[in-house]
Amino acid sequence: MMNAEQPVMGLIQKAYNKLKASDAEAAAVLLDQALQIDYDNAETKHALKSVNWWLEHTAKLDEIKNPYEKGGLILSRLKQYYSFLDGVAGSFDACQYAVRYYVFSSALRCFNDLLGEGINQHDPGLLLLVGRCYKGVGNYDEAPKYLEQAVRFKREDGETLAELADVNALLGEASAAKALFREAFFLNPEKIDLRAMESEMVVRLRDRLIQEKSYPEEELREWMPVYGRLWGVFSVKRELKPIEFGRLKQSIFTLETECRGNPKQGIILKPRLINRYFWLIDYYENKREDPDLIEEVLLKIKVTDPEIYERYIR
Repeated sequence: MMNAEQPVMGLIQKAYNKLKASDAEAAAVLLDQALQIDYDNAETKHALKSVNWWLEHTAKLDEIKNPYEKGGLILSRLKQYYSFLDGVAGSFDACQYAVRYYVFSSALRCFNDLLGEGINQHDPGLLLLVGRCYKGVGNYDEAPKYLEQAVRFKREDGETLAELADVNALLGEASAAKALFREAFFLNPEKIDLRAMESEMVVRLRDRLIQEKSYPEEELREWMPVYGRLWGVFSVKRELKPIEFGRLKQSIFTLETECRGNPKQGIILKPRLINRYFWLIDYYENKREDPDLIEEVLLKIKVTDPEIYERYIR
């Protein structure tokens, strides 16, 4: 077995290099060769299943002529792939890094064709996809250029803000990342793909919540900002403008009404409401408002979720 290990690992590494060079077919051939040498090698089996999955699910890609549709299709397969991975034995970071590089570099080539010489530079959707792809291939210098431009066009889009926050965190800009993540989860938690986030601060928060609370994904996204605040992750705040304060109060009123009128939907609405209570308290504290106003909000949190209230006041 030891004699087989060296050539097998060499073939696996060559397969990963082929994958990163966008040659999934050659990668599959090399992995098949490795499997013939050592059929019991767990990494070979894992990698071959992963590569074959992508070959199967992108088999008709060349039939798509529109580069935007082609790149979008590649990225759209990621969620399905993550679900597939949940049923595959083993966890091999080198394999998944190569797969991600293959996926994002393949999509990036499609989108770059669309950008051209300044063409489509004002399309926030395209800019988001390009920035996401640069992040996916580990180019953290290029990624923020496109994501920041996308944010300028869509300032209130949680998905775009989360991607920019993730890149900031990967670049070591923790303060900016925390502020952006806090904003993103306030605006559109339902649009944020948690498995697409790579930064340690979000990955650790997500994993801890899964371990301690076992929330399904839809609820998990909603509870992320609540526990992010309680556990000191999303700790960087900004001052709300008067018009934003008005919107905050209105959204709280709307959510309170919806929670009372639709208890089943309250599973999703409750954490969203609690997060807005947190923002309201921050506003009152920043403005040095009457402490009674803060007490009133704290009472609402206590009624909505006593456990969260106890954690918050500690």
